[in-house]
Amino acid sequence: MGNLASTYRSQGRWAEAEPLKVQVVEARKRVLGPEHPDTLDSMNNLAITWKDLGRLQDAENLMRECIRLRQQVLGKEHPNTVSSVSQLRRWAAVTHKHAP
Repeated sequence: MGNLASTYRSQGRWAEAEPLKVQVVEARKRVLGPEHPDTLDSMNNLAITWKDLGRLQDAENLMRECIRLRQQVLGKEHPNTVSSVSQLRRWAAVTHKHAP
């Protein structure tokens, strides 16, 4: 399911990717737990898809939650944490908001 969602997203078919990405996040939270690195990857990917769909507030909220959990679980210097922070900063630069 995650691979199909990623394929849709890479083709710019964000509306088709979004419900699949939501399902992946929900399934990973249920099976792996909300702090598992794979769950956090899926949250990050869903946030990006929401940004692509123009759901900017939802995207920002989810990315901030992902960053908070990645900092707790992986540490502030982990490449995945740094990547999420960078992503949020890029969004903030475009929307002129403050990012971590």
